[in-house]
Amino acid sequence: MKYIDSKTGYFICDTSADPLRGVNVSAEEVRSALSSYILSASGWRNVFASSKNEEDAGETISDADSVICAAIAKVFYEGLGKKNAKVLLAVDARPTGRILSYITMRVLCALGADVTYLFISAAPETMAYSHAGFDAFCYISASHNPIGHNGFKFGYDGGVYERSISDRLADALRDCISHDDVTQEMKKLSAAADEAVLDRILSHYTQDKAEALSYYRDFVLKTAGVTPSFRADCGIVGELNGSARSLSIDEEFLSSIGCRTHYVNNKAGAVVHAIVPEGENLIPCRDELKKCYDSDHSFILGYCPDNDGDRGNFVYIKESTGESLILEAQEVFALVVAIELADLSYRKTQNLAVAVNCPTSERIDRIAECFGARVFRAEVGEANVVNLAAKLRDEGYVVHILGEGSNGGNITDPAKVRDPLNSIMSVLKLFADEGLYRYAVEKLSGEKCEDKPSIEGLINALPVYTTTGAFSKLAKMYVRHTAWAELKKEYEKLFVLQWQNMHFEEEGIVSYEVHQTEGVNEVTGIGEKFRSPAAKGGLKMILLDKDGNHAAYMWLRPSGTESVLRVLVDVKGKKEALHDRLLSWQRSLIDEADKALD
Repeated sequence: MKYIDSKTGYFICDTSADPLRGVNVSAEEVRSALSSYILSASGWRNVFASSKNEEDAGETISDADSVICAAIAKVFYEGLGKKNAKVLLAVDARPTGRILSYITMRVLCALGADVTYLFISAAPETMAYSHAGFDAFCYISASHNPIGHNGFKFGYDGGVYERSISDRLADALRDCISHDDVTQEMKKLSAAADEAVLDRILSHYTQDKAEALSYYRDFVLKTAGVTPSFRADCGIVGELNGSARSLSIDEEFLSSIGCRTHYVNNKAGAVVHAIVPEGENLIPCRDELKKCYDSDHSFILGYCPDNDGDRGNFVYIKESTGESLILEAQEVFALVVAIELADLSYRKTQNLAVAVNCPTSERIDRIAECFGARVFRAEVGEANVVNLAAKLRDEGYVVHILGEGSNGGNITDPAKVRDPLNSIMSVLKLFADEGLYRYAVEKLSGEKCEDKPSIEGLINALPVYTTTGAFSKLAKMYVRHTAWAELKKEYEKLFVLQWQNMHFEEEGIVSYEVHQTEGVNEVTGIGEKFRSPAAKGGLKMILLDKDGNHAAYMWLRPSGTESVLRVLVDVKGKKEALHDRLLSWQRSLIDEADKALD
C-alpha cells in the first residue's frame, strides 16, 4: 500500500515494494562505501545523496548505502538484546530520510521490533517522547550538515548513547559489513518484513505523531519549570528553513502561552538557505524580525533552527536603536545560562554547577562566578556533556543548565538534548518576572538596575569576550595527517619552541597551561600521557596573565561529524586584534605540525 503524508504531500513509501529487491552490489563495494562514514557518539553520518554531492537535495541513495542502512538497523536492534523491543523511529526533513527510514523500518520489523513511526519529527520532540515507554529510539538526521548528508542517532530515555555503547555498535557494524555475503543477508532481512505489520505502523503514524506532540508540549513546560497557566506577552519570529520544527509544536505552543508569532519558511523539507544556523544564515530571520518589529514593537526575538531542530540560534531587537541584530552561538548560550543561574540563585538554590564542552567561551565561567556556581568541562559531544552533568549530580551538584556553548543552544534538565523552545522559554521567564530580571542584571554588572526587562539590557550586562565563531571559515582546517596523537605531539612541540618568540607580554600574557578533555574528564598537563591513544579529545592552550588568571585560550579537536580539525580562540574582552593574531598562530602551528609528519 502507498502512503503519502497529508500535511506535506510527501511520498513516504509503498509497503508492497522492497527497496533492496533490485540491489546489486558486491561486499567489497559495500565495505568501500562504509569507509567514508563517520561513526561517532555524536551520530553516524555520511553523504547519502546518490550523486555524493553534499549539496544534492535528491531523494535517492546508492545500492551500497541501502545495504549499509539495513546493516545499521540490524546491529542497532540486536544491540538492544531484548525480544520485541519497543523502538521509536523518526526522521528530520532531509529528502534521503524517507528511504532510509523505510529500509530501517523493514529490517526492524523483520527482526521482531515493535516500531512506532513519527515520520518527520524534531529531534527534541522525538527524544522527549522516547521517555514514554520505549526501549530505544532511532533518529535519522545529519543535524547541521548540508542537505545531501544524513545519518543515525541512537539512544534511550531522551538522550543519545554514550560513547562506549556507540563504539560497540560501530564495531558490530564493521563486523556485519565484513561478511562476503552481506548484500544477500540484508536483502533477505528486508524481504522478510511482513507487509501487514508495515501497514499497521504506517496507518497509525498520524495518531502516534499527535500523541508525541502532546507529550512534547507538556515536557517543554516541565523543563521550563512553569505551570500550564504561564503566559508571556511578546512577539517571536520563527524562520524555520524547512526544518523538522515545521511539523512540531512551535507556533501553536508559543501562541497558546500568549506570544504573538510570525513564521516563515515553515514547509518541512523546503530548505531555502544553508542549514547551520550561524552568521549569514541568520540574516533572513534578522530581516524578518525587523519587518515585524516595525509594524508591532512587541516583536523582539527571532530564531532559526538546524534541520533536526535541536540547535536554534537567536536574533533580537536592540530596543534603544530599533536594530535587529544576530547573536553568536556563544552569546546565545551565555544569555540562557545567565538567566537560568539567576533564577536558581534568586530562589536560594545551593551547590550550583554548569556542565559545558571544552571550547565553550570562558565568559560562562565569569557568569557562573556571579551566581556562586562552578563550571566543569567535557570533550565535545552532547553525550559527553549530558554524562558529565549526571556525574556531577551524583556528587551533589545542582546542574540544571548545560550544553555546548561553541555550537549554540542549551540543554535544560530534565531534557538531554538542545532545544530552541527551551532557550525561548528561558527568555520568556525573564520577561515575566521583573524582579528576576533586575536581580540577574545587578549580579552580572554589579550596578543597581531599575529598568524593565529587555534582551538588550541583559546582553549589555554579560561579560565581554572575543570568540571564534564555530562555523567561521577559519574555525576548521583540513589536514593531510589524521594520526591525531602524532599531530598533537608535534603541535605541542612547536608551541613550546615558538612561545618565547611570540612576545605576548604587551597583552599582559606571561605564561600558559595545557588542558585536555577526553569524554567527561578534563586534565591539566602537556603530552601524550594526558590523553587516550586515539587522541580524539580536545587540546587547549590556556594563556595566563601575571596573576595566573585566564586571559585567552587556543583550542583544537578532530571533528566527530566531519573530516576536519576544528579550531577556536577565546579572548577576555573586546580584543579582536589579539584574537586574530592568536587564531593565525594557531592555524600556522597546525599547518607546520601537519607538514612535519610528511
